[in-house]
Amino acid sequence: MSDAKQAKRYLVSGMVQGVGFRYFTQAAAEKLHIGGFVRNLRDGRVEVFAVGSPQQLQELRATLERGPRFSSVSEVLEEPAAPDRQYEGDFFINPSD
Repeated sequence: MSDAKQAKRYLVSGMVQGVGFRYFTQAAAEKLHIGGFVRNLRDGRVEVFAVGSPQQLQELRATLERGPRFSSVSEVLEEPAAPDRQYEGDFFINPSD
């Protein structure tokens, strides 16, 4: 399989707001050299848009499923996304939706 960059969108459900989930995700993405963003959604979920190799994205998903210390992740939905050059290098915490 190629190491071509791809983009994924993850929707994380559970007790994932107010527990440092966005900072946890940003630190994990930066460690994995993944670009993208994370933000809280109004419905209580966290949205993660990530650009990286299949291996990097697989590792990020495993990290999202674990979550930070005081979180409780019940589900991580994953869907393909269109790559966005704006997020190829850095990983941001975006304002909540």
